[in-house]
Amino acid sequence: MNIALVVKLREDLAGAQYSLTGLTALWGAAAEGARRRGVFAPARRVLAGRERTPLTTLGRLFLLGEEVSAEELDAALPTLGSAGAAELGLVAHGANSVFYAALSVNPVPLVGKAGEQTLQRGGATEWWIISDLDDELRGGPAGPDHVMGVGGATRTLISQLPPVTGGAALDLGTGCGIVAMHLAELGAERVVATDISERALKLAAANAELNGFAGRIEFRLGSLFEPVAGEDFSLIVSNPPFVITPRSASEGARYEYRDGGMTGDELAATVVREAPGFLAPAGAFVCLANWETEWGGRGLERVRGWILDAAERNGSALDAWVIERDRVDTVQYAETWARDGGARPGQPEFDTLLEAWLEDFGARHVVTIGLGAIHIRRAAVAGTQDGRSASVIHVDQATGGLAATELGAALNATFTAGVAAERASDAEVLATRWVRARDVREERIHTPGEESPNAIALITDRPIERRVAADTLLAAALGACDGDLTLQQIADALATLLEVDATAAREALVAGVRELAWLGMVAAEGAGQL
Repeated sequence: MNIALVVKLREDLAGAQYSLTGLTALWGAAAEGARRRGVFAPARRVLAGRERTPLTTLGRLFLLGEEVSAEELDAALPTLGSAGAAELGLVAHGANSVFYAALSVNPVPLVGKAGEQTLQRGGATEWWIISDLDDELRGGPAGPDHVMGVGGATRTLISQLPPVTGGAALDLGTGCGIVAMHLAELGAERVVATDISERALKLAAANAELNGFAGRIEFRLGSLFEPVAGEDFSLIVSNPPFVITPRSASEGARYEYRDGGMTGDELAATVVREAPGFLAPAGAFVCLANWETEWGGRGLERVRGWILDAAERNGSALDAWVIERDRVDTVQYAETWARDGGARPGQPEFDTLLEAWLEDFGARHVVTIGLGAIHIRRAAVAGTQDGRSASVIHVDQATGGLAATELGAALNATFTAGVAAERASDAEVLATRWVRARDVREERIHTPGEESPNAIALITDRPIERRVAADTLLAAALGACDGDLTLQQIADALATLLEVDATAAREALVAGVRELAWLGMVAAEGAGQL
C-alpha cells in the first residue's frame, strides 16, 4: 500500500473521531450488539435520522455495508479523498457514482498487558485495523488470500499472552498484524512478524503505519520459521493456519489464513516441535491449535508427544501447559469450516465440502478434534535427569469461563505454580509454605440435621473457572495455607485433629496441593500472589 496515502487516511480517521466508542454512542448498545451478530438494520435505522457527518459516513460505509456518494466520501476523508481511498483499495466504484467498501477499516479496542485492561495511547483507546470484509459484509465466498480481521481467536490469543518483559518477540503468521502491534506496544524491544501471504504482510504493514508503529515491526515473508533461521526470541506467539483440512480434489479453495497445506494436524505439530528451537533461555511460546483424536486414542496425549519430540530435538527441558478449551465431533468441525468459506447448507458446494472432510477424517479414523492453547517455556534445568526427560508437561481439559481481567498474568502465575509443584520432590512440597489464592471459595452441601457435609467443593474463577471435589482433610489444609506453616506442619496437625495416619495425610496433601497448583488455587510463598 502507498504509505503516503495511509498517513493521510490516519489523519482523516482521527479528524472524524472514527471509533467504536463514538459509533456505539450514536446508534446505541442494542444496535451495536446486533451489528456484531451481522444484523445491520437497527444501526442503519438510527443513522437514517441523523445528520450526515464524517463519522456517520464512515460507519455506514465500513461497518454497515452501505454505499455512499463520492461527495460524502470526500467530505468524510478530506485529506485522502475518494480517489485516494480507491487507490488504497479501501473502496470500489458501484453504480451511479457511489462507492462501497472493498476492505474493512475497523476500530478495535486496545488490550493491555496480557489482556489485563484497556490501554490508552496518545489519548486513544482503539486502533484502526484494515482487513478483508467479513462474511456479513462480503456477500460471497472469501478469496484464497483472504486476510482476517480481529476475530475471537485473535482476542483469545492476545488475552493469554504472558507479560512482555523486553527482548525480541516473534509473531508467527501475523495476518493483519494486530498481535505484532500488541507485542511492540507492551514492551518487546524488537518485533518480527512473518507470514506466508505477501498480501497479509502488506495489510499488516499498513496497519502498523496507520497506528503509529512505523519502523517498530519488521515484516518478513516466508513459511513457518524459515524467515528467522538462526535467531532466537524471548517470546514467540502464533495463531497459525491450524484448521484441519482434507487434502483432496474436492476440498475446495485453499484459504491461506486457515489452511497450512498439511495433512491433519501436522501443521500444528510442526509449529510446536520447531518453536522451542527458536526460544532464548527462559523464553516462552504461546499458540492456538487444533489436534485430532483417533479412535481409541487421546488428542491431548498426541500434543504431549509433540512437546516431548521438541525437547528431544533441542536437548533441553521444556515446561508446557496444554489447555483444551473445547472438543468437537468431526461433523460439527466440518460444518464450521465449510460455512467459514461462505458455503451454506442446501448448496451443492456445502455438501461437497462436508463429504470431503468426513472422508478425510474417516480415512484416518479421527473421531474428535480438540481446540485450545499451548503454552511452552524453556526450563532452567538439564534436559534429562537420571536418564528421564526433565520436562514438565501438563495436559488439561478446561472448559470453564476465562477470567475477565488479568487473564494472561493469572495464567502465567498458575503455570509457574503448577510447574514448581510438579517438579518438586514430595519432601520439597511438604517443606514449602503454600498460600491460597485470594478468590478461592469453598462450598459445602449438608443434609438437614447432619453435622458433617455430604460434599465439599473448592471453587475458583481465575484463571479458569474450576470446581473440584475435596475431602475434609484437603479443605481444611487449604484453609490453613496462609504462608505461616509448611504443608508438613499442616498435615501433621490435621492428622492429629482428624485422627488419621500422619504418613497417609502427608501423601494425600502432597497430591492435593500439586493438583490445586495447576488449578490456580495455591502457590508457594513468595512466588507472587495468584
